[in-house]
Amino acid sequence: MLSCVAMRVFALVAAILALLAAACADRSAQPDHQAEWRQVLEHKKAAASPDATSAQKQVYADSVRAFVVKHPNHGRAREVWHRMQIEFAGELSSLGRYQDAIRFYRAVLAHDRTNDAAQRGMELALDRLAVTRDKLLALEKGMSHREVASILGKPVPGWTVENERPGARMEAWYYRMHGGGLAAVYFRNGEVLAAETTAHERLGRLGS
Repeated sequence: MLSCVAMRVFALVAAILALLAAACADRSAQPDHQAEWRQVLEHKKAAASPDATSAQKQVYADSVRAFVVKHPNHGRAREVWHRMQIEFAGELSSLGRYQDAIRFYRAVLAHDRTNDAAQRGMELALDRLAVTRDKLLALEKGMSHREVASILGKPVPGWTVENERPGARMEAWYYRMHGGGLAAVYFRNGEVLAAETTAHERLGRLGS
């Protein structure tokens, strides 16, 4: 017969072996993300190359998105995907596609309400959906396209008109106004000439 001490040692060893077996079984039940993530990183290398094509960049973005959809709890992948969404939303805003940008910012904030970059980007995009009279009054004659865009944002695609005249290239940028109505900013040869609202009100320093 086994002594009491031997029996206790045997029981302890058996318990340890059972715990190890359970841990191994749990690990084997978990999906192996590493191989898939390495494939994503290979796409990243190609996309980060100085001579990377737009197709390679798109493949990388698609691979990150697919990985996140398949493994939503992978923290690093989720972080990368959020950063890519924010960068893309910023590009959309720079083109005047504010509604599209807002959708991307909201998608990020739906998963991470504390994401400051997404919150700031969405606030700016919301602000650029329509202009205020005060912002219009900040415009001055002779300002460039870049200077106007820094104050009002770029117009929504399709809200610009260009005309060639003898000795001058005329342009008009149109914006929605807060509270309703439209505003127009007119350029001659790339410099601000005038601005007005739908009430045909000449504005501030542009009215002289």
